[in-house]
Amino acid sequence: MNRICNILVIVNPLVKEQLGIAKAALLAKSFGASVELLICDTQSSREAHTEGQLPAISNALLTDNLDTLLDQLATPMRDAGLDVSTEVISGDPLHEMVISWLRNSPADLIVKDTHHHSFATRVFTTNTDWHLIRACSVPLLLTKPKAWAESPVLLAAVDPGHRNDPPGILDHRILDVATCIGTALHGRIHVIHAYLPASMAAAALGGMPPVISVSAEALGAERDLQHAHISALTHEFAIADANLYIAPGAASEYLPRMALEFCADMLIMGTISRSRLERLVIGSTAERVLETLPCDVLLVRSPDFGRDLPF
Repeated sequence: MNRICNILVIVNPLVKEQLGIAKAALLAKSFGASVELLICDTQSSREAHTEGQLPAISNALLTDNLDTLLDQLATPMRDAGLDVSTEVISGDPLHEMVISWLRNSPADLIVKDTHHHSFATRVFTTNTDWHLIRACSVPLLLTKPKAWAESPVLLAAVDPGHRNDPPGILDHRILDVATCIGTALHGRIHVIHAYLPASMAAAALGGMPPVISVSAEALGAERDLQHAHISALTHEFAIADANLYIAPGAASEYLPRMALEFCADMLIMGTISRSRLERLVIGSTAERVLETLPCDVLLVRSPDFGRDLPF
């Protein structure tokens, strides 16, 4: 990933704060990229407009024209010299409209604000973010309501032992994207990895208490092996061993904790396509950590993604 050329921003017409747009503008300026602002006129947005809930972005009163809203959002970026286009589409549900739009879009990065969802919402409703995580073939940046630092901290979460990525293609992709964005934003990159030691897993499968039955030497040897694998990978991207952090544990707990510890601005991680049954049984690390991460998350796919799309 030498550079980002086209950035697509999915605009939520129901909120006033649009930090995703500001971050897209910063990336566009750094890469010399064009930006497209996209609004999908869904039933919920139409109902909100009818009830007078659309936010006032400027002093001018908004009409029922969403193009006016997009122009107001695009004006500051255009004044700064950025190439910005706007588009309004209609339909439901939102994720299907966006995925359909992407089929003919030149975008190589998608930016979307994400918000906390209650347990009831996560269980009983369709969440657009989750569908985009599962089906989006280009890097997807889900932004939280927090501005980036002047020199942002980027965490790259790799997993060299993932059974669905034996050649390490996805890990290379993660580090490629991380170094590309880190260089453009003059940021600092740390590589992190959580793993379940094979010795502990074997003890658990055998019905033995892992803490008692696994020696410190065995655990140390496993960690050294993990470190060697990842160090060989990070050296290809000129990332120093001092910026490599490895620990035993569950990724869904480790990643948010490290993001908090480092005051990270962005976590870059990979997602693997799974069948519907696999998603029901084992879920997705990206989906599990999204609600608890204190920072933005950039999700990337391996180059061959698309063969097993669930939709």
